[in-house]
Amino acid sequence: MAKLEDAVVVVTGAGRGIGRAIAEELGGGGACVVANYAKSASAAEEVVAQMRANGARAMAVQADVSDPDQAARLIETAVAEFGRLDVLVNNAGITVDRTLKNLTIADWNVVVQTNLNGYFYTMKAALPHFMEQKHGKIIHISSFVGKSGNFGQANYSAAKAGIIGLTKTAAIEMARYNVTVNAVCPGFTETEMYTQVPEHVKEQIVRRIPLGRVGTAHEVARAVRFLIVDGDYITGSSLDINGGIYM
Repeated sequence: MAKLEDAVVVVTGAGRGIGRAIAEELGGGGACVVANYAKSASAAEEVVAQMRANGARAMAVQADVSDPDQAARLIETAVAEFGRLDVLVNNAGITVDRTLKNLTIADWNVVVQTNLNGYFYTMKAALPHFMEQKHGKIIHISSFVGKSGNFGQANYSAAKAGIIGLTKTAAIEMARYNVTVNAVCPGFTETEMYTQVPEHVKEQIVRRIPLGRVGTAHEVARAVRFLIVDGDYITGSSLDINGGIYM
C-alpha cells in the first residue's frame, strides 16, 4: 500500500469538474497538491484555498499543457516547490463536438493537441524524476468513448483512445523503474459541462446507463485515490467508472 499523506501530486485541469474533485480527494487524504489550470485561475485558486483551509499543502500553477514548454514548466515548478514528484494525474481536456462532415482540421487539432499530446508532454517531463527516484504513479483520465466511440465526437474519442494506448506502452516501459501507469475511463459524469446538456438529452443518456444515473466527479476521484493507495500491482489497466454504459 502506498502512502497518500505527503505525496506530491500534480493534477492537470484541476480548476473544474473531475480534476477539481481529484484534487480535493487527494488533498483531503494529506497529499501535497499542485492544481494546474490553463484559464480558470479563480476556480483553481478557490480549490487551493479550500484545501489549505482544511490543512492541506497546495498550490495553483497556470500552464497550458498543450504547449510542451508550459507542460515542462508545470512539472519543474512542482518539483522546485515540494522537492519531488510522486504522482501525475493527467486530466486536462476540452471538447469541440461536431459530426465528421462539419469537423474542421482546426477542431480536430485543438482537441487532440490538448487531450492527447498534452498528456504526453507532462508525462515526458515527469519521467526523469520518476526514473531517478525509482517510484511513481501516472494516472490518465480517459473516457468510455475512447472504447465505444460517440456520435459527434470523433476528435475527442480518438484522443481518449490514444490515451489508452499511451498508457499501456508507458506501463510496459516504466515498470522497470517501479512506476505504474493506468487510465481511468469515466462514463457520463455530473460536472459543469454535463449540467449544460438539455434535459431531454439527459433523459436519453440516463436510459442508456444500466445503473440508471450518471456518475459523480467524486466517484471518479475515489478511483484515482484507489490506484494511488492500493494499486501497487496494477499497471497498464483501464478502470471503467461508467455505470455499465460500456462493458
